[in-house]
Amino acid sequence: MTEILFQVEEDPEGGFTARAVGASIFTEADTLQQLRERICDAVKCHYDKPADRPKLVRIHFVRDEVLAL
Repeated sequence: MTEILFQVEEDPEGGFTARAVGASIFTEADTLQQLRERICDAVKCHYDKPADRPKLVRIHFVRDEVLAL
């Protein structure tokens, strides 16, 4: 695997959540910088061997907007 994708959403109660697509990795944090660090830590924990880890982590931000008409 060369890349892993995380879907990031704002938590309604504050902060952010990140869920890997295609792997059972989940983390959350109060700030985006903290979230980036936690994503890296979670990937390292999930893949014990460095050779098995993806080389890149892609972060996709999902944001819902509601428009009143």
